[in-house]
Amino acid sequence: MKILDKYLLKTFLITFTTVFVILFFIFILQTVWLFISELAGKDLDLILVVKFLLFSMPRIIPLVLPLSVLLASIMTFGNLAENYEFAAMKSSGISLQRAMRGLIVFIFVLSIVAFWFANNVIPYAEYKFMNFRKNIAQAKPAMAIAEGQFSDVGFYNIKVNKKSGENGNILTGVTIHEKPNNVGENKTVIKAKDGKLISSEKSSILKLVLNDGYYYQDVTPTKYEDRAKLPFVKAAFKKQVINIDLSELNKVDEDKESVGSTNAMLNVNELRYTLDSLNKNLDNEIVSFSENINQRVGIRKAPIAVKADKKKKPLPNNPLSLYTTKQKSDILKMASSNVTSNIYSIETTQKDLKDKQRDINKHLTALYEKFVIAFACFLMFFIGAPLGAIIRKGGLGLPIVFAVLIFITFHFINTFGKRLSQEGGMSPFMGSWMSSFVLSPLAILLTYRATNDNGLINFDAITTPISQLFQKISERFFPAQNQK
Repeated sequence: MKILDKYLLKTFLITFTTVFVILFFIFILQTVWLFISELAGKDLDLILVVKFLLFSMPRIIPLVLPLSVLLASIMTFGNLAENYEFAAMKSSGISLQRAMRGLIVFIFVLSIVAFWFANNVIPYAEYKFMNFRKNIAQAKPAMAIAEGQFSDVGFYNIKVNKKSGENGNILTGVTIHEKPNNVGENKTVIKAKDGKLISSEKSSILKLVLNDGYYYQDVTPTKYEDRAKLPFVKAAFKKQVINIDLSELNKVDEDKESVGSTNAMLNVNELRYTLDSLNKNLDNEIVSFSENINQRVGIRKAPIAVKADKKKKPLPNNPLSLYTTKQKSDILKMASSNVTSNIYSIETTQKDLKDKQRDINKHLTALYEKFVIAFACFLMFFIGAPLGAIIRKGGLGLPIVFAVLIFITFHFINTFGKRLSQEGGMSPFMGSWMSSFVLSPLAILLTYRATNDNGLINFDAITTPISQLFQKISERFFPAQNQK
């Protein structure tokens, strides 16, 4: 490796590492902010918090890595141009392409590493992250209950005055409001002197054992005038056990992209296998439904040829005229009921098929995203390097402005394309690669202009036609002044 390649690679690596660490720290803070409700006020020890952050870190790489490459490229080549080092290279016969050659090899290796990371590390970390969130309440059930305030746990709102014990499972001063099954006010209150939480990591049922308490329940009388008396039932108990289902507590909201879904836990081979199963399932369901609906409406696969019987009388133009008025009414009601039932069946199946197709689109998007992140490193480098050489500014001023604008455009188009493809507005391939297709011409244009020593915008190409147009207008309408 020549001295120039070593110098450029060293400069780029120092800038890239610095930018990557800073951006990674910023995105980690954003992750903590997104999940602050799961971390704050729940007596989590340092080990659980560190595990939570470690499992959530790999998902940040697809955002941080392209932005780091873009910003490091602009800053590196901007500093070289600002300090006239590029001018010295060009005077020695070294072109921009030659200066970028060593870094292109590094970006190629970085793209391979990024693909490997997206295909192996991120799915594993996503799996551990999801299971960690689902099992955290079972491993430490007292975490779901905070002292001095009501905590929503399953079908109960629980408040405790104090928690003690090794895992905080000994409760003192317990007040429980049981949620009503239907919409209405809470009518059941349980108060106990103390209690204990008993759980198992193998079970999603949390046992709450209460001691020395009372049970209050409002009674709604049948007569309206008796409601003003506010009757209620009161019962005392020495010991009572309440079983709380933690499955609802641990359920992850899959609609939020920040939380993720199962397709993010799969690598390329697993995604292809899953997609094959999903497509076969969808095709089988379509065939099964079509056969079922054809049988219900009386359509046969192949019509059977029937010889005409000359002895039989032909049917009249209005077959209903053969029946009485009551029979006509029954036939029309039956036909209307069958049509309504078939329409409902078609709409229900259509919704189910759309959901299955949406699931297939999500898996296809997750498959293409693993390749997009590798290509994004190349794309951002070929945008950032020539842009830095053109603007001739290093440091953290103007490069950050350009980098943020370009990356926001890339991220917005990428998010828009994925959302649109998942809903069936376009193919998953186009939705995943839309941002790359849109910004690739920009990378080609910037590389061409930087190679030919042109500025970011050729103002002469804009102002010259305008000045020529004004000159022609002036010569035509004011010929005397032009002659003078």
